[in-house]
Amino acid sequence: MNSTGHDLYLDLASMSGDPLAWVLWAFPWGEKGTSLERFLGPEEWQALVLGMVRDGLLTVDEAIQIAVASGHGVGKSSLVAWLILWAISTKEDTRGVVTANTENQLKTKTWAELGKWYNMCRCKDMFRLTATAIFSSDRERERTWRIDMVPWSERNTEAFQGLHNEGKRLLLIFDEGSAIPDMIWEVAEGALTDVDTEIIWCVFGNPTRNVGRFRECFPGQRHAQNWDSFQVDSRTVSITNKKQIDKWIRAYGEDDDFVRVRVRGVFPRTGMSEFISAEVVAEAALRELPPDYDANGNSFRMIEPIVMGVDVARFGDDESVICIRRGRDARSIQWIFLRGADTVVLTGKIIEIATTLGVGDIFVDEGGVGGGVVDMLRHRRMNVIGVQFGSKSDNYTAQGDQGNRYANKRAEMWGACREWLKGGCIPDDPELRAQLVGPMYAFNIRDEIQLERKEDMKDRGLSSPDRGDALVLTFAYPAAPRALQDLPGSKPLVESEYNPFSPERMGYRQDYNPFAHREAA
Repeated sequence: MNSTGHDLYLDLASMSGDPLAWVLWAFPWGEKGTSLERFLGPEEWQALVLGMVRDGLLTVDEAIQIAVASGHGVGKSSLVAWLILWAISTKEDTRGVVTANTENQLKTKTWAELGKWYNMCRCKDMFRLTATAIFSSDRERERTWRIDMVPWSERNTEAFQGLHNEGKRLLLIFDEGSAIPDMIWEVAEGALTDVDTEIIWCVFGNPTRNVGRFRECFPGQRHAQNWDSFQVDSRTVSITNKKQIDKWIRAYGEDDDFVRVRVRGVFPRTGMSEFISAEVVAEAALRELPPDYDANGNSFRMIEPIVMGVDVARFGDDESVICIRRGRDARSIQWIFLRGADTVVLTGKIIEIATTLGVGDIFVDEGGVGGGVVDMLRHRRMNVIGVQFGSKSDNYTAQGDQGNRYANKRAEMWGACREWLKGGCIPDDPELRAQLVGPMYAFNIRDEIQLERKEDMKDRGLSSPDRGDALVLTFAYPAAPRALQDLPGSKPLVESEYNPFSPERMGYRQDYNPFAHREAA
């Protein structure tokens, strides 16, 4: 190795833990005749991310996980290219995977930007760049020292399952992460199990959707504690087209979702085709509970109807959920979650809670195995109403929801819940919040609102909305005021008319006792 090569390796080794210093060293910033003639270094937000990676490398006990939501044109593709080139050039046998929302985005933008910066890089001769990978020029190490471009596929996740490089460095980058399905995120998390390894996982994207794992990386969401996240406003970046941005703001307004997403780097109030907005759900989770008494000293608790919604699990990954709502309060009475419980156990729990609290109406999803729960509750003379989600809408309209027409009972209940959420209170449960904003909607040929099927939600990587369905079931039908409902110990308003084991059904006299001979003995 000649002295120049030796010095190059020493320089690279000294910057193994400092990507910002490497970026300032590796490219011809400010040099005349180059494309960087007018630039002295990274934008402020880019330098911030590079500094976060540097600080995270001080320990290998935890993976570095950084999520950035930004407006358009802020230079995220350039930052992705820098991270790739720094990671592979400053540590031997680095491995990594880069993916994006679509294969076209990956090839024409992410990888094309990498090619531009690769051609300007001082150490480019150490590596070969192809249409799908960058790897060591040393033929003996091109399999162990490389970063690959991998389009994601929900049906073929093997490329993400093999993300391991124990004891060395592993780089994982998601470009336009908002549209990458949850399934890919979950598989990629397997790479975080390597010990004594520099694991760097960076996700970038425009905040186009209010659901999914990218959204959940940010404050108030269920995975936020695992991520360092921030948002970049296009107006704060020197390279953006300020005249075009001003046109957008004048045309749409500062707080319009178009400007929030494309300029401010802020998640929309209502995502594309989302039935319930994340903002409405967030407000319901933070809203103060209604008072116990009105201005005249009358107890709301004595007149507010108490209703129960029960979503019955059908599959191994789902859970049975019991939700109890009292008027505008669906928070103060603890929800029940049962995973793996059979219908007998679930029925017993429903009866226990309903009897203790004096629940008036019990609405149960009777599709599938839920029908058995409804039958057992009726046999015990509980005031239960079975609800078929796919049945015809009853044209029940919630206050403030006039004018909407629904394709089926499921859409109708979700519509009633959507209006209630504007003044209701729900638990601050990230899982519930994600499920309520999960379903998308469209209009059918009769101009009726049709919600996305659960199967299609799962195809998008979302979980079954068991908790959301339990809440919306409490809106299946208008509930009677508490004064008209059953109170603890009172006779039920609805009694079963059919008892398959009654003496008359069995052909015996009314006073027949089949166990009389045992009592006599």
